[in-house]
Amino acid sequence: MKLGLDLFSLRRQPWNIFQHLDYAHSIGLDAVMIPDPDFLERLDDAYLAQVKAHADQLGLALEFGMYSICPSSNAFSDKRGTAIEQLRQMLHVAKQLGSPYLRALLGNNGDRSSALPLRTHIDNTIATLRDARSLALELGIKVALENHAGDLQARELKALIEEAGTEFVGACIDSGNPLWVAESPYVTLEHLAPHILMSHIRDSIVLEHPRGALVQWVALGDGTTNMPEWARLYQEKCPHTHFTLEIISSIAPRVVNYLDPEFWTVYPDTPAWEFARFLQLVKGSNPNFVPTLTANWTEPDPAYRAALEVQQRRQVEKSVKYAREVLGI
Repeated sequence: MKLGLDLFSLRRQPWNIFQHLDYAHSIGLDAVMIPDPDFLERLDDAYLAQVKAHADQLGLALEFGMYSICPSSNAFSDKRGTAIEQLRQMLHVAKQLGSPYLRALLGNNGDRSSALPLRTHIDNTIATLRDARSLALELGIKVALENHAGDLQARELKALIEEAGTEFVGACIDSGNPLWVAESPYVTLEHLAPHILMSHIRDSIVLEHPRGALVQWVALGDGTTNMPEWARLYQEKCPHTHFTLEIISSIAPRVVNYLDPEFWTVYPDTPAWEFARFLQLVKGSNPNFVPTLTANWTEPDPAYRAALEVQQRRQVEKSVKYAREVLGI
């Protein structure tokens, strides 16, 4: 299994794509996921050929991604065209880069409480996918939908994938995002394993809070989710995928306020057995906190940004070392 890195882990670095690839090679990675086209200077074939050639020279496999393909999601941006126009274009980009899959997503947690019901967003995502089905099959590229930022629980994403068509749609599993929707990453893996094509893997601290639970994303090995066991199961269930790290440790902890009745208004169908698996993580937590800087998604002042740049690299390198030496990736 190749050890990879999603470049979103290094989003604050002032690097172009070639510098990102050089760094990935220097720390001993096998694969790189370019999470969205903003990491590329251009999208023309000549430039993409240069990127692929550089990766090939370094011995790095490339994976490619884009953002929301749901036109009704608050996460969708039309700066590159309609949802279907963007999906078709990014399928071509994935083909040029040699990525067999294209990561995409519905949206984020806000879509569960928007004016439109979640089912409408799901239907719109499926419609976009089906409009691109013939092109995806022609190019031999599958779309890997991520469980992203609290948009869908795993059983919901599994149903979406199967309704859209598993011959060209699969999953990009994120091991950190499930905790935002009161879901254990073990439950996520159980539901999505048959469809997983790509991964975003990071560790998390989960602990009790007066309103329910507190979740903090951390470097691999610093969490309370028993990453060695999760990684063992992942390698067993998804042996033909990459173990792709997405290390996001500089955002503030998130409160999962499941003790508030209002929390459940957007998760009315959560089975008790699934929530019980999440509670096992909450109740069994014995965290060992490692000091880290946190910041908003927006850019901080230059001095603080410089410190965050250093921290990102340290957290990535720590996670790579743990994946190699402890997890045996």
